[in-house]
Amino acid sequence: MTEHPQGPTISPEEADFDAIYRGEAPFGDNAFRFERPPWDIGEPQPQLVELAGTDKIRGEVLDAGCGLGENTLFLVERGYRVLGVDASNSAIEQARQRAKERGIDAAFEVADVTRLDGIEPRFDTVLDSALYHCLSDQQRRDYSAALHRVTKPGAQLNLFCFADDRQSVVPFQISRDNLRANLGEHWSITSIESANYTSAFTRDSIRALREHNDLEAVGLALDLDEVETDEQGRILLPVWQLHAERK
Repeated sequence: MTEHPQGPTISPEEADFDAIYRGEAPFGDNAFRFERPPWDIGEPQPQLVELAGTDKIRGEVLDAGCGLGENTLFLVERGYRVLGVDASNSAIEQARQRAKERGIDAAFEVADVTRLDGIEPRFDTVLDSALYHCLSDQQRRDYSAALHRVTKPGAQLNLFCFADDRQSVVPFQISRDNLRANLGEHWSITSIESANYTSAFTRDSIRALREHNDLEAVGLALDLDEVETDEQGRILLPVWQLHAERK
């Protein structure tokens, strides 16, 4: 597996995620940009589809860092009451447009997940689909406390974040110890399992990006001969799948 000799040269704080949703360069003056948000696959994450209908997704759901809303829209269609929140105005505008186009009555709000100001403590379940690793450690601790405040006793937390359990292929990698340290005060972790996360990347899209960009510099060190893909050719990225209950 090819690795950048000095590892990723950016931190989560340096990435402008709103710029990604606007189709602009997310790393300042760097011309590097994505054709589409790498996590936007135009449908819910398969791991979430498996969880729906189990006791890990129940009652009222908070989709934290909902992005363009595919997971929220899926859960609403399955009969759940859901609020999707994201700090990106562009993401929320697009999520609302998708809901309107599909005739789905879904609720979305712009919110800082480390505070969740104005949101009442009413949620039975939290979904975090690749948000946690986009935060700094202090933000992760604040986020854990904010989630605790807006949830009911015994609430479920289902979280997916980039994992450090395989050779370096993704940026902003998270360890199990990091999850325990930043979430443990407010959440009783019941499991942290290795899983795959479906990305919008394909081998061809990575080759195209590599023509003009140093992907390893941002931590995306993919060996295209070794990556796993789904039946549609979408690259699967290594994540931790965490389940926890509110203390």
